[in-house]
Amino acid sequence: MALAAALATQACADDAGAEADAAAATVSEIVVTASRADLLGQAMTASQGSVTKAAVDLRPIYRIGQLYETIPGLVVTVHSGESKANQYQLRGFDLDHGTDFASFVDAMPVNRGTNAHGQGYSDQNFLAPQIVSGLDYTKGPYYAAIGDFGAVGSAHVHLVDDLPAQVSVSAGTLRDFEGFVGGTDHIDDNDRIWGALDLGHLDGPWSPPSDFNKINAAARFSHGDDADGYSLTGMYYQSAGRLETDQSVDAVSEGLIGRYGVLDPTDHGASLRASLSGHYGASGNGWAFRANAYDIYSTMFLINNFTHFLLDPVNGDQERQYEERNVLGGDAALTLTKTVFGLPTEAVFGVQERWDDVYVDREHTLRGAIDLDYCEAPALPGGGLPAGLLPPPADTPAGALNDGGNGVAYAAVGGACNADRVHLNDLGAYAELTVHWTGWLRTVVGFREEDFDAFDHSLTQVPSFRGSTSQTLPQPKGSLVLGPWLQTELYLSAGRGFHSNDVRGVFGTVGLEGLTPTAGPTPLLAPTTGEEVGLRSNLIPKTSIQIAVFQEDFSSELAFDEDQGQDQPTAPSRRQGVEVSGEYRPFSWIEFNTDLAFTHARYQGSLATLQNVFQLDGPFIANAPSFTGSAGVLVDHLGPWSGSLQWRDLGPYSVSDGDPFPRDAGYSEFNLDIGYKVSPRLKLLLSIFNLLNTRANAAAFDYESQLTPSSQPVTGLQVHPLEPISARFSATATF
Repeated sequence: MALAAALATQACADDAGAEADAAAATVSEIVVTASRADLLGQAMTASQGSVTKAAVDLRPIYRIGQLYETIPGLVVTVHSGESKANQYQLRGFDLDHGTDFASFVDAMPVNRGTNAHGQGYSDQNFLAPQIVSGLDYTKGPYYAAIGDFGAVGSAHVHLVDDLPAQVSVSAGTLRDFEGFVGGTDHIDDNDRIWGALDLGHLDGPWSPPSDFNKINAAARFSHGDDADGYSLTGMYYQSAGRLETDQSVDAVSEGLIGRYGVLDPTDHGASLRASLSGHYGASGNGWAFRANAYDIYSTMFLINNFTHFLLDPVNGDQERQYEERNVLGGDAALTLTKTVFGLPTEAVFGVQERWDDVYVDREHTLRGAIDLDYCEAPALPGGGLPAGLLPPPADTPAGALNDGGNGVAYAAVGGACNADRVHLNDLGAYAELTVHWTGWLRTVVGFREEDFDAFDHSLTQVPSFRGSTSQTLPQPKGSLVLGPWLQTELYLSAGRGFHSNDVRGVFGTVGLEGLTPTAGPTPLLAPTTGEEVGLRSNLIPKTSIQIAVFQEDFSSELAFDEDQGQDQPTAPSRRQGVEVSGEYRPFSWIEFNTDLAFTHARYQGSLATLQNVFQLDGPFIANAPSFTGSAGVLVDHLGPWSGSLQWRDLGPYSVSDGDPFPRDAGYSEFNLDIGYKVSPRLKLLLSIFNLLNTRANAAAFDYESQLTPSSQPVTGLQVHPLEPISARFSATATF
């Protein structure tokens, strides 16, 4: 909230190039470069920031989730397809589809706890880049206003209040097509309403084609501005398409499929999201109040075959994961700016409330449409069925009962392998106090208290199960800021954060959702602690530099379970690393930028504990990259020309949990945008993705699968290839 309050003063800055006197005022001026706002004198840490609309508009974006790559050190990739949430990598964390990276759009939370596919699942496909005005980001558990899923990073995406009237069309070499139309009606000096419609189609390089289709629609009414006014926003999104989940490299080498092929072409998914959100802001002399409220309805299903014929050699291992969710919530914050005992002081008091009503299930399917009346679970070491499951029907194929000892069949209840009705309530209250003790010293002390309640009714457990639980979690946070000296500030920060775990794992209503029996029960909230030392400097003319050295400890890591298609809590972990970011703007029309992050990630505990309690061979964490980086150049207003060239890199990582090998080399990719204004009202844009046609894996895993009914189970690499070089041409007309 303090960052948002500071950014709200940006339009009022008298001299964007002058230094502010931190001893005389609590809000200093903010200089806006092409990509990020200069937060010297405002930030709590060196690793928080604000991305401008210019960066969103200029950077090449193949898929909408990549707008988050404007956040230093964050890499967005995929392991399945466009019908699914992207995969996020930050600070040596494989954040999967969103766990430990809290994202918000128009103050609405995107993460979904106790999701059908992955904890914290964050599908960003309901966004169109034309309606994004920028985003604020944080990293680490140091911010009192950030709660669930935000311990590693967070992003608040803001929508425009005024959308220029425009029509845009695009077409690409991977058979991708998109059309956008939008504009604003100014009712009077204070009131306006805009609307937007976005239609898209993508086939990609895949065989068979993705056939991904989406529709986005949004409308917003605004009165006044964020500081003094209100707005009401409605959004609608619907999509469907095939899924190209990670495939065995053996299937490619044996000629069963091509590099961009899939073993089960019936895998596919669909999503729907509708939301209504409202905002209110008021301010006066020394105070500001902001409140948000939202209602989000969503459905999704994903049909995936991860292990092919490992558990069911007769009909295969394909499953359908389904979810229907309604989320109600809101937040409010009061900011008081006073001089207390001669010291400029800012106090923020806030409360956040979120309530989820979720139905989630999983079914055993054949060819994407046929629901089977039995399910498969990994075979227990001693044989027999896991607790709470019924024997399979009498007509279950003999080969599916326990062929080869890998799987064991059990009865589907009402067609479902597991089905749960879940209620979640997350109430967070926080306070944050910033005191400017001198012109070169300020402190930020925050405290957040979480009160999390959960209810689970398993519809397939025998006997029927209903359970409820709750947990509170105090979270102290703080920063000490020294400077500015020579346009440079130093930061010392520490704090506690958390992520919530899948409630079904907490109660053990879904096999493999919780920790192994020897590790004890899964906690509802998994706390994390972090420390960071940072520097932010504008000492070099026309240059901004940020450096952060960090350590973060997780009480419980989340690992992906390919059999269930779910995240599973595992051993404690630690990340240590350093991040370096810089922007250099020699002229008003060009910016050079780079973001480099080096991380050391390991599980914590003795080798005996890792082996005996968590069944890990060692301390190595799967899919935890040791390096992520990007660098590029942004060009704007160079006569009629604009554009950018961006390099992004995902470093090497282990793909087997606990083991250093096998490893994947990651990938390095260049993307290019070249824009040309034919006239003040017509702009042409050429985008080239994977400019050097890098042949690499966008994601890689190591697990057991069986490629055909008659083949033997093998443990090996399962990969999702990076898309080959492609081009996209677009034209935008404004009115």
